[in-house]
Amino acid sequence: MARCYAFPEIFAEKTRALGERGRPRDLYDVVNLFRNDERRPAASLVLDVLGKKCRFKDVPLPTVGALVTAEPELRAEWAAMLGHQLHVLPPFDSYWETLPAFFKWLETGVAPSQPGPVPIKVGDNVIRPALGRMGASGMPHAREFETIRSAAANRLCVDLGYLDSVRRIEPYSLRRSSGGALLLMAVRADSGESRTYRMDQIQSVSVTGQVFTPRFAIELAAADLAIRPIVSRFGGDASRSYSAKPAVPRREARQPRPARGVGLTYVFQCGLCGKKFSRQTNDGVLNAHKQPGGLPCSGRTG
Repeated sequence: MARCYAFPEIFAEKTRALGERGRPRDLYDVVNLFRNDERRPAASLVLDVLGKKCRFKDVPLPTVGALVTAEPELRAEWAAMLGHQLHVLPPFDSYWETLPAFFKWLETGVAPSQPGPVPIKVGDNVIRPALGRMGASGMPHAREFETIRSAAANRLCVDLGYLDSVRRIEPYSLRRSSGGALLLMAVRADSGESRTYRMDQIQSVSVTGQVFTPRFAIELAAADLAIRPIVSRFGGDASRSYSAKPAVPRREARQPRPARGVGLTYVFQCGLCGKKFSRQTNDGVLNAHKQPGGLPCSGRTG
């Protein structure tokens, strides 16, 4: 089992880090978390956790106005700190210009309007393979698809080699047709016309530095980003596939321990004092409690 922050905790922590230290990686992470509208938590929850973190650190709440003074340093360090970590570095301005919308959402809870998905034909289905699993499932051009997915996340156009020519596109969605073909739904960057490309006919993929403003919802994010529950020999998530290890011969076979119960137990850890709470439901709101040393703890999110 991996111990990690909950999504609102990560969002609040990266926002605090952006306001306190002002590093390009913090700006990159905050904007990408904000753009992920499907998994974006309630602004009030992020703001509540952020406020507690800032009070604990004795630092002011970050604001877009306070970050203005950090803009020259962020811009100067953008390529040096992120260029070696990304296949193609998106322009600094495409992230910096998103900050006002992010802080407006954080303060008011009003999210920016999002475009609708590319119209879907009857019988077609949206395909959203888990990260790194497209190749394992036998789908064609898995590496090219992951490159396209990365470009879409960074709002970058792609030069697509297709039928012996190259066309610059805005990628939006992967779908399976009623006939079984994998189709990339995109828009031509030069004409704004919607286009469909068969994945098995793609010849090359090259990410460009040209930014696009989405005309449709980007449906290329992985569907499987949630933490999987632990699988025990007595029960658990039956949908999870795994390879059983061969049994090792023993002189005396061990008797299996009796199962303690059926179903999932959710374990939440207070972000401030580290105290753990076991729940039968996936509810991370914590009641008043004491720290391990006996003092009251102000943490209310696990």
